[in-house]
Amino acid sequence: MKELVEKIQEKYAAFATDAALQVEKGNKAAGTRARKASLEIEKLMKEFRKVSLEEAKK
Repeated sequence: MKELVEKIQEKYAAFATDAALQVEKGNKAAGTRARKASLEIEKLMKEFRKVSLEEAKK
């Protein structure tokens, strides 16, 4: 579970960087990368929820 949380943190850091570039400088490519990262974060968050529920049952 710790590895999953680390992955989420890494993806969020990449998302935050690219989103800031899009907002501040109008970088369209950064916006594309941010959207892709948001989809990956969504998948990881669903996995986190699943693992978290399993851990809570123990």
